[in-house]
Amino acid sequence: MDYDAAYREIESLANERQQDFEQAVVDYLHDRVPHYSWVGIYWVEGSDLVLGAWKGPEATAHTRIPIGTGVCGAAAASGRTEVVADVSADPRYLACFPSTKSEVVVPIFSDGHVIGEIDIDSADLDAFGAGDQRFLERIADLLNVVRAS
Repeated sequence: MDYDAAYREIESLANERQQDFEQAVVDYLHDRVPHYSWVGIYWVEGSDLVLGAWKGPEATAHTRIPIGTGVCGAAAASGRTEVVADVSADPRYLACFPSTKSEVVVPIFSDGHVIGEIDIDSADLDAFGAGDQRFLERIADLLNVVRAS
């Protein structure tokens, strides 16, 4: 996967100021990165994460997650990217789909505070490497910039 080229394509979507940039990002990540089976963006509302744009084979039951609960809640509480190579081995994992084998959650920051996150599931074990993490952290920064403008 050429993450730099993919980032430039997503950045061009922001430059075009698409009406729903968040959905465009989710659609791009889901459709263009083969090992991303479910992609969602959660936003902080009070003490919860609330699901915004998403794409995958089906909706998740976890549309509202308390900060500190599950892998998503842990990433929001700590402000650190969480990479789970095998969700069956992580007691924090909130099961969404039987097909999910690994997960990555990347916080979105504004002024040093977590305001949201990108949550991605994969049907492959150990699907997310350092390249995914760097790429998604850049996308998280871009989501903040576009949201703030």
